[in-house]
Amino acid sequence: MLAIGRGLMAIPCLLMLDEPSLGLSPLLADSIFEAIKEIREKLKCSILLVEQRAAEALELCDRAYILESGRISISSDRETLMGNPMVQKAYLGTA
Repeated sequence: MLAIGRGLMAIPCLLMLDEPSLGLSPLLADSIFEAIKEIREKLKCSILLVEQRAAEALELCDRAYILESGRISISSDRETLMGNPMVQKAYLGTA
């Protein structure tokens, strides 16, 4: 939260976050994602989020890019990705 707060002090038009939930308990990670959602909604700030927790990341995004071996394998809007059977099976644990 401190790192996010420091980034917001500059009043950015783009906030870049790399694995903000890394090493946190599930409860704290959930609060981080809620804070990111609030920042996006209230400050109208664009956010570039790199995150392993795909389901939570997809809930927050307008557009997502899936990397495999360092290359973009799929890019699309949230609804299309969440409806993609391969994405559901590989990243969301469904389908």
